[in-house]
Amino acid sequence: MSLTSALNTAQSIFNNTGTQSSIVSNNISNAGNKDYVRRQAMLSTSLNGAQVVKISRAQEDALLKQYLKASSQDSSQQTLLSGLEDLKSIMGGNDNETSPEVALRAFRDKLGTFRATPGDLIAAQGAITAAQDVVTSLNNASKAVQQQRADADKAVKNQVDSLNALLKQFETANNAVKKATAGNEDPSNALDEREKVLKQINQIVGVSTVQRPNNDMVLYTADGTTLFETIPRTVSFEPTQSYAASTVGNKVYIDGVAVNMGSGASTNAKGSLASLLQIRDDIAPTFQSQLDEVARGLVNLYQEDGNPGLFVWTQPNGTAGGVPPTGTVIDGIAGTIAINDRVVTAKGGDPMRLRDGNINASSTAANTTGSSGYSAELDRLYTAMDTGIPFDPSTGLDTNVSIMSYATNSIGWLEQNRSDATTAAENTQAASARTDEAYSNETGVNLDEELTLLLDIEQSYKAATKILNAVDEMLKSLLDIAS
Repeated sequence: MSLTSALNTAQSIFNNTGTQSSIVSNNISNAGNKDYVRRQAMLSTSLNGAQVVKISRAQEDALLKQYLKASSQDSSQQTLLSGLEDLKSIMGGNDNETSPEVALRAFRDKLGTFRATPGDLIAAQGAITAAQDVVTSLNNASKAVQQQRADADKAVKNQVDSLNALLKQFETANNAVKKATAGNEDPSNALDEREKVLKQINQIVGVSTVQRPNNDMVLYTADGTTLFETIPRTVSFEPTQSYAASTVGNKVYIDGVAVNMGSGASTNAKGSLASLLQIRDDIAPTFQSQLDEVARGLVNLYQEDGNPGLFVWTQPNGTAGGVPPTGTVIDGIAGTIAINDRVVTAKGGDPMRLRDGNINASSTAANTTGSSGYSAELDRLYTAMDTGIPFDPSTGLDTNVSIMSYATNSIGWLEQNRSDATTAAENTQAASARTDEAYSNETGVNLDEELTLLLDIEQSYKAATKILNAVDEMLKSLLDIAS
């Protein structure tokens, strides 16, 4: 080997080790960065020696697609579970202590006590108080459910704003990737940034990707709507400021196509946006309808001569409602149901009208003699709570059961959906964690491997140093001979 050749070899080693050590150092410094994909210097050997010809990025497209799919499913399932947990908290948590079911049972017990002692004013007042608790439970639950819908609507608005902002970031990163690729530059940093934004978009609305020349990427939603192609597609949504039982929320549009809400406790939604729509437009409205059916059933059961009796309600226009038709949901009745003032002592009423009838001023008294031992009306009211009545089938519950059973079934419906959603959430979380781990194992930084590679680079550097030292000694010898 000539001295020139030796010097060229040493120079090549120094250049290569410099590039390699820089890449390894960058890998090590990003060992804890979930959005960083490991780099590696690729060497090629020719007549001129070895040289770095490419910086390779440990990209795994197949694993990334699996990760995106699992991640969007988990995001949607966790969002749905959170909504069902909120409904459970409205009912008072694990014991459902603020639910209409619990209040109805307490009312029936108090009514039974009054039935056994029909001349006892305290027992009468106790029954009226318990009835008021039923009304309060229905009113509060209805208000809370509509507030949950309003909160979901606000969350949808926030998600849409975030999605539009992320799509702009994706455009910037995608343009940087295309520019670097077309210019034969290293696009690794731009690819990392694009992938980071892609993961965030995928949490909101599940995406599928298509690669085009120059590393250009196109994004589609799970149902095939174009989300990004060269430029972001518009995501639009008009929020609703307040919600009532009959309010229908506005749709979300991506490139003019409406986003479908998810369905089922193990939701088929991809991303949190579709699950928020499912909570707002399916889960919460169904539960509201069940509350409304309990309220309607009470007005029907306790009517007097075709007029509302113990329980009254107000129509949306502010006028007093009559006896509603059986088996048909009256939107929002749970929010306006109240106790007739004619039995409330604080409002000048007489609790004994519960025993005697004539709660409605237009009705005829049942206890025509005014007997203190009269209990026929109380017997009717008590047994009515365990008598089968028709309910609207659109609420998803049995259509011909007692009001007590219906209220119990409503809680059961909520608990069943919450239980199924919990199981599904555990599965999606596990799947997301496994795909994340698999992807990280292939693309992430392993400190042990990087440190080992750093030692190899150090050995190459030492070898180059020895070559230089040898050349230096030989040149000194030649100069000594020449002098």
